[in-house]
Amino acid sequence: MSNKLSQLKEFTTIVADTGDITAIKDFLPQDATTNPSLMLKAAQIPEYAPFLDQAVAWAKTQSNDKDQQILDAGDKLAVIIGTEILKYVPGRISTEVDARLSFDKEATLAKARKLIALYEEAGVSRDRVLIKAASTWEGIKAAEELEKEGINCNLTLLFSFAQAQACAEAGVYLISPFVGRILDWYKKSTGQEYTAETDPGVVSVTEIYNYYKQHGYKTVVMGASFRNIGEIEQLAGCDRLTISPNLLEELKKDEGKLERKLVPTTDVKPAPAAITEAAFRWAMNEDAMATEKLSEGIRNFAADQRKLEVTLASML
Repeated sequence: MSNKLSQLKEFTTIVADTGDITAIKDFLPQDATTNPSLMLKAAQIPEYAPFLDQAVAWAKTQSNDKDQQILDAGDKLAVIIGTEILKYVPGRISTEVDARLSFDKEATLAKARKLIALYEEAGVSRDRVLIKAASTWEGIKAAEELEKEGINCNLTLLFSFAQAQACAEAGVYLISPFVGRILDWYKKSTGQEYTAETDPGVVSVTEIYNYYKQHGYKTVVMGASFRNIGEIEQLAGCDRLTISPNLLEELKKDEGKLERKLVPTTDVKPAPAAITEAAFRWAMNEDAMATEKLSEGIRNFAADQRKLEVTLASML
């Protein structure tokens, strides 16, 4: 019998949740995704030093203002690493907009367009890139405009059904619900332990997946942020799963049988009325887990972005 990773690839698209090109070469995923935390780790890999040098050198040609140079170097580094990763994956790379722009629709739009322009200058067409943004109301509305421009988006830091509903109605290409972080919150909040079947993150993604298929939404559901392979196994059949190298290795070594859990319905029903901004914000207000984990995720990504910028600033 083939290993569980091979079995999973039969009905779910596997995405590598890493900026480490060596890991991507090992596991041969369809796509890859990065975020500020992964970019910070990647920047500390000795083999990536030339990429940092290249990004800094380019930034110096764009502006004489050091603060602007730091921002430009960060954008260029993300695109350089993304372009390098695309040499080893046949699909797409997800590149994240600065988390500090999560509540600014216009700034998110400008940053996304800039990243796409940098990719295109590097010879990478926009159909191989997903722009990642946080699933705030502003991020979702920015993604709605970008999708109309042919810039596909990956809405991340998604923890609630309201976020998922708004993303689908906005025509977002892909969402990344964070399974493990949902579990983290519930374990800390309730003091309980959960099985793979009762895992609140698994339950949330299953609900979203079934809702999308039930109403014929085209938005791709990509489970993310896994804590163990049990969560992954319970979501076998999800459109996509983005998995860290250590969990990919566990799946690769496991020769057991993997059962498909999520299967799309063939009975499609009309979509309900679109969620309003007021209803979205109220739903988030009522969901302590989603509110806290979204805010925490944005803060942590912003903190890692600043750490990366300190490194870049030291090179300018």
